[in-house]
Amino acid sequence: MPQKPVDVDIKQSIKDMMFPQNKYHIVDDYVIRDGKKHPVAFLVPGGGYYMVSSFIEGTPIAKKLNELGISAIIVYYRIKKKAMYPAPVEDLARAIREVFARADEYQIETENYSIWGASAGAHLAGAFGTKNMGYPNYDLPKPGALVLSYPVISMTKALAHKQSHDFFLGKDATAEREAFASVDQHVDPDYPATFIWCSDDDNMVNPDNTRRMIEALEAAHVPVESTIYHGVMHGAGPATGTAAEGWIDRAVSFWKKQGE
Repeated sequence: MPQKPVDVDIKQSIKDMMFPQNKYHIVDDYVIRDGKKHPVAFLVPGGGYYMVSSFIEGTPIAKKLNELGISAIIVYYRIKKKAMYPAPVEDLARAIREVFARADEYQIETENYSIWGASAGAHLAGAFGTKNMGYPNYDLPKPGALVLSYPVISMTKALAHKQSHDFFLGKDATAEREAFASVDQHVDPDYPATFIWCSDDDNMVNPDNTRRMIEALEAAHVPVESTIYHGVMHGAGPATGTAAEGWIDRAVSFWKKQGE
């Protein structure tokens, strides 16, 4: 049996589950304020476009990034009936733009920023790296790296996580719209460097999403580091005590290499 995550932020889980706010906002509590400049990571938690699960893929990861000298911004994006494309992508773009506008106040480095997404949040982060849905449409610089954990990648009926598909595109989306929103189909040589991982026995999001993305990245000669673990439950967050433990450190190392 896959091991259950142990990094859950219990207080945050109550907020996320019992008092969800279906609107854009950011959490800047994990910006390091020590008088020095720090790299910045935007965290996009998952939740099937039904909720924003900061309690496992937001605050626990932000705390670990802080320990590594990295400032973190947690992005809450529109969900449920408000999650229809392009709303979540617009929210991520808004977060980056607003944070960059406050770069001096936050004392962050705007070059080589990273976006970290998990599950449906990884679909959003991955979409932001594409030219058809992402950063070029918002006049924002390309991310230095994307970090995708057990990602939803494809929106085709054969591979899509149904809930994510239905909220992002609608239940009756055409094959053309599904192809438009399938991240792997829009990877080109300019796509951001990507760190990606999942578990081969993920029973929530088909691991073939990750495999398909790895194939697309390699075919386009995009810098990529990937691992497919075994026995790690979907929604593992930092994955302490599992085969994937330490993935955050590896992702940070990969990200830093892109800026050298």
